[in-house]
Amino acid sequence: MKTRPQYLFLNTRGLVFVYILLCILTVLFTRSFFWGTLYEGRIPDTLSLLVFFSAPVVLLVFLGIAVANMLGDIVARRPGIKFRVQLLAYFVVTVVFATAPITIVTSLSISEMVRFWHSFDADAAQRASRSFAVESFSFHIDRFESLLRTTDWNAIESPPHGIASVQYFLFTEDGWQDTAFLGNEAGRLAMPPSQMQGFPVRELPRDTGFIRYVMVPGPNQIRLASYGLSEGFDFGVAAIETQVERFEVIGILRDNVRILEVFYFGVFFIPPLLMTMIIAISFTRRITSPIAELTEATRRVAEGDFSVQILSRRGDELGLLVRSFNAMVQDLEKSRAALVKAEKISIWQNMAQQLAHEIKNPLTPIKLSAERVLRRWRNDPEQVGGIIEDSMMAIIQETEGLSTLLNEFRTLSKPMEPSKSSIKFDEVIPELISPYQSSHPNVVFDIAHVAGDLVVKIEKIRFSGILTNLIINAIDAMDGRGSIEIRTDLVKKKGVRYCRISVKDSGKGISGQEAEQVFTPYFTTKESGTGLGLSIVERIVNDHGGSIWFNSSEGIGTVFFIDLPAGETEGGGG
Repeated sequence: MKTRPQYLFLNTRGLVFVYILLCILTVLFTRSFFWGTLYEGRIPDTLSLLVFFSAPVVLLVFLGIAVANMLGDIVARRPGIKFRVQLLAYFVVTVVFATAPITIVTSLSISEMVRFWHSFDADAAQRASRSFAVESFSFHIDRFESLLRTTDWNAIESPPHGIASVQYFLFTEDGWQDTAFLGNEAGRLAMPPSQMQGFPVRELPRDTGFIRYVMVPGPNQIRLASYGLSEGFDFGVAAIETQVERFEVIGILRDNVRILEVFYFGVFFIPPLLMTMIIAISFTRRITSPIAELTEATRRVAEGDFSVQILSRRGDELGLLVRSFNAMVQDLEKSRAALVKAEKISIWQNMAQQLAHEIKNPLTPIKLSAERVLRRWRNDPEQVGGIIEDSMMAIIQETEGLSTLLNEFRTLSKPMEPSKSSIKFDEVIPELISPYQSSHPNVVFDIAHVAGDLVVKIEKIRFSGILTNLIINAIDAMDGRGSIEIRTDLVKKKGVRYCRISVKDSGKGISGQEAEQVFTPYFTTKESGTGLGLSIVERIVNDHGGSIWFNSSEGIGTVFFIDLPAGETEGGGG
């Protein structure tokens, strides 16, 4: 069985790609945000907030999933989880130490900026600038009007001092025509700015640097006088208006600075931090997964499973460690196979020696009985009948013992295949204990806790051999007097359903020294026992995918437990 470490829903490369993409988007949106805020005074509306905060929300969901997975590992006490938590804690501390100064400085800077904005009167500066511009323009208007009143326009040959240019227009069939022009060419216009006498509305850039005045000396005639303003007057007024707009933006920012601060941290600071945390969790899982896999694999090897192999990435020290572990497990598997083979050979040698010994024991009385009959037959043929019955009975008894011994040995050594049939406890158990109830009236059998709906996967003859051995042992342990309780239960181990059978007696119990050899072939405390009964029971149970064990207290009694795979009930349940 090969295992591979499990990672988050996004691998590390994917997380790094998302992080880089997030940084690029942050830079782009930051430029747009500061341009619109500082130069245009735009405060993010509800829709913008929803759009901008969607990234932090999504990252929070991802982070929540990652944290929930880690908490699940903590609750389940997965291997390596403590190391993961320590690594993550170190990383969080590092991030906090790195970001705390920046956060503090940024917050203090924003607070100082707000305090600075509140420290000067922008409205007073605006009013003063505009008042200066208006007064300067009024001064030029008054001077221009004075020149207009004092000038004899019918006798001029050049523009009066202080007037930049004079231009004459005549209306013909082709429209207004420029008939004469005196003065600075910069003041020339292609068309009259107005046909009404007086100051026309100034239009920029047409009237940049000039104040115009329209005179109507006669029908279809216009005289246009242009007054030159000081150099840069209009540019100065435009600069004042621009600064007024800037002051208005500053006012907007000053009134919404906390909203902007939350927006700044929520959109441009929190997402990279959340992404960093997600990457940190992924990195810790990536680093600790091989260690956790090694821990789990080591546990399974300790339990005897040498088929486990771990798949790992190459190119790092952990990968080298994993490959070394896999090689070690393979070597252990080979060594275990060789050891198991040697143990099997040793077991069969011991069993053969014990079987030879057990066969040799009844051969002696058989030989002595036969020699006794033969000797009587030779010495006193007429008296052979007096001993022939006893001798023959002894031979028959020992022969039956040999037959029983060989049958049990054959049962123990014969391979068994898993049963394809099933039995119901409430039908089989009463039938099996009935002969013993009749032959042992001093033994009380309690089967009140035998469930009627439990089905077990085993052949009836095999189950009969199991229960018969346990009942006989229980009766012998009680010297034919006491109580035997048989009960059945349904249990689940590692997702598999088992039927549990327990046989409890009130006998003398099993000592600690004897308990270690209960299932050892040919071990027995009975004078007439073969020592193969419980070995055969264990063999049948193991070959059917079950397990057997016991609890015993000297002077109180013994209870044997057997778990066998559950079969399907009549209703079709598994």
